[in-house]
Amino acid sequence: MSDTKALSERIDALEMRAAEQERTIEDLNATVLAQWKEIETLNRQIARLGAQMQEIEGRLPTGPEPPPPHY
Repeated sequence: MSDTKALSERIDALEMRAAEQERTIEDLNATVLAQWKEIETLNRQIARLGAQMQEIEGRLPTGPEPPPPHY
């Protein structure tokens, strides 16, 4: 009878650990998903800023800069 009780306690302990690990995995998955969304947002912002920089650089004069007036 004690073997059955010990086995039952081990199974209960394993089930509790499995449930805790499943909850931890779900939490980690939610964290990774939130970070992925943030990375995607930041990548879009970087691309938009890069396009703005190219547009600004396109408007700048391409020749050498004239000397300052005190020369």
